[in-house]
Amino acid sequence: MKLFQTYRVLAFIVGVLLAFCSFVALPLRYIPAEGTDLQQLGETLSVLWVAHGWAFMIYVVVAFLLARRARWSLAFTLLMLVSGLIPLLIFWVEHKVNQKVRAENPELVGSSAA
Repeated sequence: MKLFQTYRVLAFIVGVLLAFCSFVALPLRYIPAEGTDLQQLGETLSVLWVAHGWAFMIYVVVAFLLARRARWSLAFTLLMLVSGLIPLLIFWVEHKVNQKVRAENPELVGSSAA
């Protein structure tokens, strides 16, 4: 799998995990009364924060490598790296990265991508 495709897959995984943890697991853990089934479900689902953390670390490395290969500015690179920490932002950033790669560095897309 090429670097660009790996970035896109990781961005999706990190984005979905962060959105789910932020908008489902976190509220279920802290809003229902202590000891209720919903609160316990929130506790159980909170393990996904660990999965997000690991996926995010890999995402940061891949995003950094992609940004360096494409020779993007420090500001855009930082936006890419931080977007995995703010719920839903990563989906917009991934869209911008996709447009930017296809416009400026089509060789990074690979022949199998449409």
